[in-house]
Amino acid sequence: MPISSAGSAIATPVESSKSAIAWGPIFGGAVAATGISLILILFGSGLGLTMISPWSGESSSAATVGISAAIWLVVVQWLSAALGGYLTGRLRTKWAAAHTDEVFFRDTAHGFVSWAVATVFVAGFLASSLGSLASTGAQAVGSAAATAGVAGTAAVASSSDSGSGGTDMATSYFTDALLRPQQAQARAQNDDGAATAEVSRILLNGAVQGGVPEDDKAYLATIVAARAGLSPQDARARVDAVLKRIDDAKVAAQKAADEARKAAATTALLGSLSLLVGAFISSAAAALGGRQRDEEEDLLVATRY
Repeated sequence: MPISSAGSAIATPVESSKSAIAWGPIFGGAVAATGISLILILFGSGLGLTMISPWSGESSSAATVGISAAIWLVVVQWLSAALGGYLTGRLRTKWAAAHTDEVFFRDTAHGFVSWAVATVFVAGFLASSLGSLASTGAQAVGSAAATAGVAGTAAVASSSDSGSGGTDMATSYFTDALLRPQQAQARAQNDDGAATAEVSRILLNGAVQGGVPEDDKAYLATIVAARAGLSPQDARARVDAVLKRIDDAKVAAQKAADEARKAAATTALLGSLSLLVGAFISSAAAALGGRQRDEEEDLLVATRY
């Protein structure tokens, strides 16, 4: 509404009919930032600076992402944000009748929006790689579980063949313990399928409980001696060696899972900090580009007579 001053002068607010946001420069800067990001990521992959690839199935595990990879991803984010923000500021048209502070705010806002759009684009390209990176810890845990239950599948299969596929594994183990014959060697030689299934259930129970009891070790040594034709001492040594290999595999898998979890957490933390700094760089670069664009136009106007 017009405002009267001293009853004679009328001041009318000046309002532009155009929107304060220019989507053309924003999308132009975002596309440029996305392109330079992918180029630098591939360049870093070629140099071995990062193991993350924008193509599905080409990434290494999270445990292989080291300090150099994290630093390179930060550099990629900052360089692409600076380029995208600067282009956004330089490509926009001059806002007429706008205060200098308002122009500065609009330029920084345009740089921020351009950075956000570019981030969404890059996240879409890298969705498969980042998904595999985040799921590496779960895969390692699954590997540990598979190693711990290496005998479980065989036990289930053998039990299914003998008509007891629905029997609970823990119950089957204690049932075996109750029905163990005194002459275990004779039974192991006469019934290969039953002996194999029982050994599998013993190993599975040991994996679940965290260790194989001493009486189970002695029983396993008896079966091994009967099946492999070894002396009791050699059979017990083989049992101990195999159980140690199983424990070592479990420890290695758990260590890999822990390293993958720590690497994923570190990468996520560095990524979030890098994104925040990238947003600031893009906003500042857009303000710089917009100021240079306006200064160039002022120089051109000043030379016309």
